[in-house]
Amino acid sequence: MSIPKEPRQLMINVMYIVLTALLALNVSAEIFNAFDMVDKGLVKANTALDAANKELPAAIKKSAEKGQQFKQYADRVDQVSAISKEGSDFIDGVKNFLIEKGGGYEEVDGIQRLKAQRDYDLTTRLMVNEGKGEEMKKKMLEIRDKYLTLVDKEDQAAFASKLPINIDDETWKKSANKKASWADFTFGHMPLGACMPIFSKFTNDIKSSEAAVLNYLAGKVGLTEEVVLDQFRVVSSPKKSYIIKGEKFETDVFLSASAGTSSNTGITISVNGANLPVGSDGSAKWSTTAGEIGIRKYKAVANVFNPVTKETKSYSSEFEFEVGERSVTVSASKMNVLYVGVDNPIEISAAGIPTAQIKVSMDGGSLSRNGDGTYTANVSTPGKANIRVTAPGINYTKEYRVKRIPDPIPMLGGTLQGGAIGNGTFKGHSALIPILKDFDFDAKCNMAGFTLVRVAKRQDPEPAQNSGATIQGNAKAIQSKAAPGDKYVFQDIKCKCPGDAAARNLGQLVFDVQ
Repeated sequence: MSIPKEPRQLMINVMYIVLTALLALNVSAEIFNAFDMVDKGLVKANTALDAANKELPAAIKKSAEKGQQFKQYADRVDQVSAISKEGSDFIDGVKNFLIEKGGGYEEVDGIQRLKAQRDYDLTTRLMVNEGKGEEMKKKMLEIRDKYLTLVDKEDQAAFASKLPINIDDETWKKSANKKASWADFTFGHMPLGACMPIFSKFTNDIKSSEAAVLNYLAGKVGLTEEVVLDQFRVVSSPKKSYIIKGEKFETDVFLSASAGTSSNTGITISVNGANLPVGSDGSAKWSTTAGEIGIRKYKAVANVFNPVTKETKSYSSEFEFEVGERSVTVSASKMNVLYVGVDNPIEISAAGIPTAQIKVSMDGGSLSRNGDGTYTANVSTPGKANIRVTAPGINYTKEYRVKRIPDPIPMLGGTLQGGAIGNGTFKGHSALIPILKDFDFDAKCNMAGFTLVRVAKRQDPEPAQNSGATIQGNAKAIQSKAAPGDKYVFQDIKCKCPGDAAARNLGQLVFDVQ
């Protein structure tokens, strides 16, 4: 790229470079926070791995005491921990060396930060140019090989593919920017703050590999939790606990224990004194036909023969199920009437019948199913409507009355229904509002209009038409004339409620001004 000769163009180019650098600095601050968060998470994971790995060695050695053939695996346990410590100490040494060369830590806004967290020359020089990165790669491969020597030769190939320590030696060779080495690909031009989670990740690989080897040795010595079958429980697993009269009740009755029973453990099961055939899985089936309606109880007994102690122990439990008859219930959730213009909630149930087998329909309106299993009925014409429910063995119809929403009560200011009123109070109200009192549905009526008439002493009546609920225009003008002794009449009050084809008349209100 040629350098511009004009001072103005040169200045613009320099400003562009500075702006780009500032934007990079702003972005990097957020990225470094993310690196720090990832690093802390990996450090916590490594601490958890240490705690888990600490318990296994003693357990492996204890389990190996069961036979001489297990001694070879017990002898390898201490080597696993030593290899893990060797690898972790090496990674920590490299990390601390870089931190020290970068000037350590400093406190920024109450938070400890690396002084050289943005410095990529430091990591490139030490990890790439001076060979610390390749030295780390060599150590990781050495730790991996040492772990594999603790695995039986016939298992090494399969185990190696699952070992968490895995140096990716192919990706960097195929990288687009043609990195010179694995160290350059991993640490080249990487800020020190970005390298911290990489080191923690390598430490995590070492500790995870330690856990993998310890679990392998644990499996070789047959390390399992030994459970003695000394606590048993009879369990009944019915297909249905509520059945319909005439249906068959069926249940699985089996012995529940904390471990599987041995093949020579004798189990016998009976229900209400009748012996049942026991299957190979230790369970038996019992069935009975439902007769009388109500709660029915049955007692199950299991006898267990212990081939070691030569003892037979008996365990019993009592269970119950309920017998009912087919029935169906249809009810309006709020009252036994359907109203025009609003959503009418409906509950429909049929005892003992799966919901998928219930068919619901309606004439004189529409019925829709809600997500919670309830229904919503909508009607448009006063009169009658029928809801029909069909299901296996059921053909049920219920009739509902369909009504318009009740007439609302017109109130001045939403509170006053006429009578004596103060002069100032009357002038202070600005609207005539229709109120649906004691109506349980979410509905609102709108005022269509009214006529306001002022009757003053020894004067002709002054009428004024008003549209809507708000008192305005000529009606507002005669309202402002209110004086003690005047009478005001709101007449021809009309409003429109949901479902109304035309406005309805609500009568009149009379106020005597005091």
